[in-house]
Amino acid sequence: MADAGPPLALIAVGLVLWLAVNATLAGISIQTIGIILFVVGVLWLVIELVQARSPRRRVVREEPVVRERDVY
Repeated sequence: MADAGPPLALIAVGLVLWLAVNATLAGISIQTIGIILFVVGVLWLVIELVQARSPRRRVVREEPVVRERDVY
């Protein structure tokens, strides 16, 4: 499965900042930072899940093994 831990943590932190914290810091709204973190976490999670579902394609080139003997 995809590595979903970091995006889920980012979503959780973003939701806490967005919904539970009511403060501003030097004119910057903490809620806005929470929304941004939440959206980035959701996008990251979607990308992880899409990559996990897509088949890994490899190009395998099989070349014949040629063994030569040196005869003296």
